[in-house]
Amino acid sequence: MTQSPRILQTIESHILDLQKLHPSASGDFTGLLNDITFAAKIVSREVTKAGLVDILGATGESNVQGEVVQKLDDYANAVFLKCLGTRGQVCIMGSEELADPIFNDAGPGSHNYIVIFDPLDGSSNIDANVSVGTIFGIWKRRSLLNKVGPTDLLQPGRQLVASGYVIYGSSTMFVYTAGHGVHGFTLDPSIGEFLLSHEHITTPFVGGIYSVNEGNEPKWTPEVRETVRQLKYGRDSAKGKGGKTSRYIGSLVADFHRNLLYGGVFLYPPTADKPGGKLRLMCEAAPLALVAENAGGYASDGHGPILDVVPDQLHMRVPLYIGSRDDVLWIEKMLGDKR
Repeated sequence: MTQSPRILQTIESHILDLQKLHPSASGDFTGLLNDITFAAKIVSREVTKAGLVDILGATGESNVQGEVVQKLDDYANAVFLKCLGTRGQVCIMGSEELADPIFNDAGPGSHNYIVIFDPLDGSSNIDANVSVGTIFGIWKRRSLLNKVGPTDLLQPGRQLVASGYVIYGSSTMFVYTAGHGVHGFTLDPSIGEFLLSHEHITTPFVGGIYSVNEGNEPKWTPEVRETVRQLKYGRDSAKGKGGKTSRYIGSLVADFHRNLLYGGVFLYPPTADKPGGKLRLMCEAAPLALVAENAGGYASDGHGPILDVVPDQLHMRVPLYIGSRDDVLWIEKMLGDKR
């Protein structure tokens, strides 16, 4: 008996279906998500041929974080700025690569949205052909258009209207949420379309993986060391219960994506040299936290939800514990009692 072919849905069609849930929608949000997917296709094209062209390696410059800028970092940043800044939906853009936000509130268009992104997370791994990614978060403008300012930019993750990431690996996947579940799309390079491949992603309540850079162990607090020890050997090792499997790529998007699908927890605790944490709240932690929560997971700074943290600047950093809900709540309890 011949099976009926699976009905394929493009990301553009999926986003239009989302728009139908909001009959009064103007289409600006739909257009903005489509612009992000288009930028991701361009970056994906360059990532896949990076070993064949003179795009690998460093530019010789440093970004606002003091990190060496890779050539593909610079390229991806330019692509996203160009694709998101031309149709008038965005009033503020912020990038990990830029010290200051870009205010784009002049000219035609609604300018209703704020987009903050990390154009190429994990770029230090590019030369080793390790998976890298893009992370983005979308907030809505609070102020009148002629009064757009810091109160519009510095919103907590709880106010996100959508967020997601793109992972450029053996295949390119686009994963996003707009509050109606988490959905993943895989790029078919033969037709140049993102096709729905992972509908309504749900992460396991308890995972079997922990992901942390154990090279930082000497810089951790005693509480963090004990937490990781119990993740490794088991929460109740005295009763012979085994711990979790260690898996750490060193690319946030790649580690998060694997744990989202399989179940697990990613940790980036504060260290002696980075007591406030390393990861950026607005372009990394908060957008991924929204994805995690909409998939049934959880994200914490060690004491409470990442989504409730109010940024005090564009590049504010935080500790991050994110993944399977039970695992992160347990970590929060381990660390929260020691404040």
